Amino acid sequence: MGNCCSEDVPGGRQAVGSGGAVASHGGGDAADAVEHLLKSRGGLFSQIELSLSASDLRDRDFLSKSDPMAVIFTKRRDGTLEEIGRTEVILNSLNPSWIAKVIMNYQFEVVQPLVFQVYDIDSQFHNVPEKSLKLEEQEFLGEATCLLSEVITKSSRLLTLDLDHGESQGSHPKKFGKLIVHAEECIGSKTLVEMVLRCSDLENKDVFSKSDPFLLLSRVTESGVPVPICKTEVRKNDLNPMWKPVVLNLQQVGSKENPLNIECFNFNSNGKHDLIGKVVKSLAELENLHHSKHGENFFLPTVVGHDYCNKVLKSQIVVEKYSESKRQTFLDYVSGGCELKFMVAIDFTASNGNPRLPDSLHYIDPSGRPNAYQRAILEVGEVLQFYDTDKRFPAWGFGARPIDGPVSHCFNLNGSTYHTEVEGIHGIMSAYISALHNVSLAGPTLFGPVINTAALMASQSSASSRLEYFILLIVTDGVVTDLQETKDALVKASDLPLSILIVGVGGADFKEMEILDADKGEKLESSSGRVASRDIVQFVPMRDVQYGEISVIQSLLSELPGQFMSYMRTRDI
Repeated sequence: MGNCCSEDVPGGRQAVGSGGAVASHGGGDAADAVEHLLKSRGGLFSQIELSLSASDLRDRDFLSKSDPMAVIFTKRRDGTLEEIGRTEVILNSLNPSWIAKVIMNYQFEVVQPLVFQVYDIDSQFHNVPEKSLKLEEQEFLGEATCLLSEVITKSSRLLTLDLDHGESQGSHPKKFGKLIVHAEECIGSKTLVEMVLRCSDLENKDVFSKSDPFLLLSRVTESGVPVPICKTEVRKNDLNPMWKPVVLNLQQVGSKENPLNIECFNFNSNGKHDLIGKVVKSLAELENLHHSKHGENFFLPTVVGHDYCNKVLKSQIVVEKYSESKRQTFLDYVSGGCELKFMVAIDFTASNGNPRLPDSLHYIDPSGRPNAYQRAILEVGEVLQFYDTDKRFPAWGFGARPIDGPVSHCFNLNGSTYHTEVEGIHGIMSAYISALHNVSLAGPTLFGPVINTAALMASQSSASSRLEYFILLIVTDGVVTDLQETKDALVKASDLPLSILIVGVGGADFKEMEILDADKGEKLESSSGRVASRDIVQFVPMRDVQYGEISVIQSLLSELPGQFMSYMRTRDI
């Protein structure tokens, strides 16, 4: 998870690290902590439980019915399959409902193809554990594929797929049965635990002042290895500190019974923090501590001869507050009918270079290799398209001069005077290529008009109470010219169901563009002095990705669920 810290406040200092969330001071402590959790996690930390059943499977046995088992794979970008789980074998059934579930992580920012294969397990292998079965020794009954997003966007979270055998179908295709996929978000993804922790009588580790304590919470894995999940802020010169509320997602912990290491450190600027003491408690035990109103003594691992022992200290940790709450998640909204409406705006300014020349950012390679603009649109669009049922996307260009017309800073990419939408991602690609032949690149680079146009659509949708959230992708090669007008448009749009993704292509210096991204600078302020109500902009420069690296587009998209949830929470939707 992202940084578990808060801004410097009197008596506090940042403790930089990964983990849950802590809140700032003031009446909104818990709300701020939840907000931090959502933003630092991209609003998402979800595991999905897949359940499978089938109907009308083909019977491959002579004296009895088939004994089916299902295997689930994810498909990597290179097309290879990675097995993630198997069901049990059900004897003598052509309509099995498997009990075994398969757990997988849901990642909004990537397309997650799933492949399901069903096998008839030969009777000689019935006593062999499912994980040990060699699939090539079993009878193949059929295969089905889908995307995880296709299942979780259904209101029922159910998707029925036709099983295919891969055989030549001929004029009378054979039927191999159906596979029913059910996806359910694990309950731990929806449960938030909020705690207020304090300590008493901490040992002083500093010579000229009191200790500067902070807490580190770690989940203890089955192998005994601690995995950090949350850090509090540092309390300066305080031997009896009380920290801001800590908010954890139950799924991070695993369960209420899983042990947690809670370590108290004295902060040192050189990074070599002194361990003051530790306790090992589960969330269930911490909850009991809260109800009992008692503290728990810290201990300090100490070397005695050749052995380690735990020295019990007089210092104590106290759970001042403990509460659990169920929250609506991003997937609850999506399966409940909320749509993500994808929009695109493309920079046609002259700095991109002559589209007919290979060194132009708009050059269309005859080999079919996409240019940077096409790559950005494809990578974002291939993810977002599945959250929009009609797949009709508004698409604009800016900074160009249509034939025999003045320079336009927001024109319909499809050339229509009145209709902004195109059909599917392929429609955006076709309209983009067509526009390159029908406009003259010009300038300057103005964002204000396209942002205002997108904001108007979001405003109209919000006024009509439609459950829609709009995402505008701006792909550009240069620094914005109308910076203050863009800020004004963004501040006004921050109250709307709208997020804006800006991708910089080419070799320009985009440092000034980061001003628009509140994650990297001050909050946006309009010319009238109004401050943006929330961060709605994410900016990244496009770059080549090395093998094994996460795409900059994926990192860009990972922020969206957090912005979406921020809007929904502030509007009590």
